[in-house]
Amino acid sequence: MPNMTTQLVVVGAGPGGYPAAFLAADLGMEVTLVDMEPNPGGVCLYRGCIPSKALLHASKLLTEAREASEIGIHFEAPKIDVPKLRAWKESVVGKLTGGLGQLSKARKVRYIQGRARFTDAQTLSIKHPDGAEETLTFQQALLATGSRPAVIPNFPVEPSCIWDSTTALNLEAVPASLLVVGGGYIGLELGSVYASLGSKVTVVEMMPGLLPGADRDLVAVLAKRLKGAFQSILLNTRVIEMSKTDAGVRVKFEGPDVKEPEQLFEKVLVSVGRKPNTSDLGLENTKVQIDAKGFVKVNLQRQTDEPSIYAIGDVAGEPMLAHKATHEGRLAVEAIAGHKVAFEPRAIPAVVFTDPEIAWCGLTETQAKAEGRDIKTAKFPWGASGRATTLNRNDGATKLVVDPESQRILGVGIAGSGAGDLIAEAVLAIEMGAVVSDLKLTIHPHPTLSETVMEAAEVFFGQSAHFYQKK
Repeated sequence: MPNMTTQLVVVGAGPGGYPAAFLAADLGMEVTLVDMEPNPGGVCLYRGCIPSKALLHASKLLTEAREASEIGIHFEAPKIDVPKLRAWKESVVGKLTGGLGQLSKARKVRYIQGRARFTDAQTLSIKHPDGAEETLTFQQALLATGSRPAVIPNFPVEPSCIWDSTTALNLEAVPASLLVVGGGYIGLELGSVYASLGSKVTVVEMMPGLLPGADRDLVAVLAKRLKGAFQSILLNTRVIEMSKTDAGVRVKFEGPDVKEPEQLFEKVLVSVGRKPNTSDLGLENTKVQIDAKGFVKVNLQRQTDEPSIYAIGDVAGEPMLAHKATHEGRLAVEAIAGHKVAFEPRAIPAVVFTDPEIAWCGLTETQAKAEGRDIKTAKFPWGASGRATTLNRNDGATKLVVDPESQRILGVGIAGSGAGDLIAEAVLAIEMGAVVSDLKLTIHPHPTLSETVMEAAEVFFGQSAHFYQKK
């Protein structure tokens, strides 16, 4: 096996790995980036964030075309060319991953396509797609191998009829009926896509509500719209059996409100979360420690118990979000470069890219109640927003979670069109230690949805011009 050396090797070229590799190169390090794909991008670009958002864009166009008649604009019924839509989605992926390949070359990052495995704390064995192997000796390693879809025991994924998120994103065909197992963000996003394309979608969730963990008042905004888009939403319900038949997948349900305990679906999408990719990496040949959930244990600099190895992103713990991985990757590289840094964010934004979107950051009202923390909330309904009205989308709300004594902003939640873009201002406010009056006194452009953040701050003081709340 040929032997190579490098100052820093990054294992995994997803949204955590490739930004880390690029920053390290910008700082003058000799960098090697290893991944199984022909170009950087990882699950996010190849089989996750990017293709799903491309399809969600198409879904939104279809929905807007169908709802345009409400404001006096009439279109013919949309015609969907599935092969062309699939090709467009794949072209988006190809454009972005190809661009990252060019950026790797421009930065002189050595990119190796292959599967890496630690043989010790300073050496990797890399197996290429053609079976050839080579060794790489490194000074520092950054583990960024991401995650994979979780599976339900005894319910194996069969691409022909029982899908995971990767299979669903392939968009091979639009089934007449689709069961989505899991009411989390991935299931609701993909369920929304297929519903807009013509599938009769049923969602089953074992918890009492969709998006467990998110504030109920924000989820209610989305749930109301999904009830009209989906065939049905089954809460407090479990799938106890699935069997493949010639007609599709026969599913048995169990729950207090189940009216039809046995139903037939053409396809089933299992979307019950993700698991970190920490197995089969040779970590047992190092001092790296894994916790009970399969995550790599790291310190505030994202360094493992093996001093030469760092870990970031989904393998380093929740929340399993691409932007969290990017931030961690850059921070870890700065730590390797000798900078005094620590991973101590006050707010990590979470976004559900359904229609409407839901976004939140910092302390949620649900979390505050669970912890017995004293808070005050201020909520501005989008029914009072001029911009939301002009968009014919009043189904939204912006909420502030505030410390009642200092009036410091602890958290923000937004439900409505474009919530994912609006939440960044809230993240900055929390990170900067802003108080409510800071948002109230910040002049926002009119008419915009961003005004709802300012108006929520005005609601806190009982001074909103567009929303009157009896004291």
